[in-house]
Amino acid sequence: MCGRTSCHLPRDVLTRACAYRDGQGQQRLPEWRDPDKYCPSYNKSPQSNNPVLLSRLHFEKGADSSERIIAPMRWGLVPSWFKEGDPSKLQFNTINCRSDTIMRKPSFKVPLGKGRRCVVLADGFYEWQRCCGTSQKQPYFIYFPQIKTEKSGSISATSNPEDWEDIWDNWRLLTMAGIFDCWEPPEGGDCLYSYSIITVDSCKGLNDIHHRMPAILDGEEAVSKWLDFHEVSTQEALKLIHPTENITFHPVSTVVNNSQNNTPECLAPVDLPVKKELKASGSSQKMLQWLATKSPQNEEPPKPPKAESDVPQWSSHFLQKNPSLMKRGSAGLLEQWLKQEEGQPVAKRPHSQ
Repeated sequence: MCGRTSCHLPRDVLTRACAYRDGQGQQRLPEWRDPDKYCPSYNKSPQSNNPVLLSRLHFEKGADSSERIIAPMRWGLVPSWFKEGDPSKLQFNTINCRSDTIMRKPSFKVPLGKGRRCVVLADGFYEWQRCCGTSQKQPYFIYFPQIKTEKSGSISATSNPEDWEDIWDNWRLLTMAGIFDCWEPPEGGDCLYSYSIITVDSCKGLNDIHHRMPAILDGEEAVSKWLDFHEVSTQEALKLIHPTENITFHPVSTVVNNSQNNTPECLAPVDLPVKKELKASGSSQKMLQWLATKSPQNEEPPKPPKAESDVPQWSSHFLQKNPSLMKRGSAGLLEQWLKQEEGQPVAKRPHSQ
């Protein structure tokens, strides 16, 4: 899925990053519609206004469909048929649109049939990876691989967040496939343009972070075909919707978890702490040895020495193979005792996710 992005570039820099060639091969810059509604931010969340590319033909009849407009739109599609007077009363989530159900749900099928295709612009997007065995999540910033320059080559996790500003002027924007719609308030007023980001199964490179990702349009040709609804049919355009491996990412600070935080620190790379292997204390090791060799409840007459390949009855290997035994006898008490030694009572263990 995609539920948080960054798009902090100043308007003029963002415009230059969207340079393109029209149907006649002329180099052009897209024109803005309602530019004052664009609010740059390192931490964009649903319901915020974000810049999207779309064909000029949506606004001007007879215009060249290859010409482009940048328009800030509300993130979270409000269907044109919505009857309430307040868009926030929409009872279902439309920030993302699954590619496998796009032709079945009226909220997305109707605008798609009208050619209302757009490209959502961002520096990149954030995704959270669930940390194994805990309720914590590690955020990542995900974006297109960038061409290294003299300035950008030295940027790393140890750099100050402000150092990242040196590379933004040549930044390749992430271009995500979207659908938009136009909703008119029942009681009159300005039309509300809003969009949804199409999602697909994650590529192999991102699958360990999350099982879904935005449908990314990789390259000028893909962007042109998706936007030009006059020349490219819906069926042909949908062939562009698939995962891409041309993506990179790095871990970022949990500062980004709060959508109110809007600083360079949100997307600056950080070093992840190295997980330390849990080792039993000295007293715990002695208890393990004692249980494995001379438990008072299980003493038996001496037997011939066992071969090295034999496994002691109460070894950790045996307990892992027989989890039901962990709840009774010395092994169960040992488990409780070890948890208390670690400062983590059994009753308060976090559940595995």
